[in-house]
Amino acid sequence: MSWFRYYKMIYCMDAQQIQQTIARQMPDAKVQVSSQDGVHFTAAVESSAFIGLSRIAQHRLVHDTIGAALGGEIHALSLRTSLPPAAVSDAD
Repeated sequence: MSWFRYYKMIYCMDAQQIQQTIARQMPDAKVQVSSQDGVHFTAAVESSAFIGLSRIAQHRLVHDTIGAALGGEIHALSLRTSLPPAAVSDAD
């Protein structure tokens, strides 16, 4: 077994675990997480919890749900955050 495969098996979260972790902390969120290599992840998170928050604050909120895993088990996470369509139309 290669060291990289061993490292991923022992220390890395997979996309499903990351998705579940975010969804558990943000119950109203629609979360999709994907990864091509099991180390670099892309997440799309739609939540009404983002109402009134800047893009940076939205990303911090998601980062806080993952905690210490970011920079540890999760090497890189690209985020796309958004409001649900109903929240956007309510703001108009």
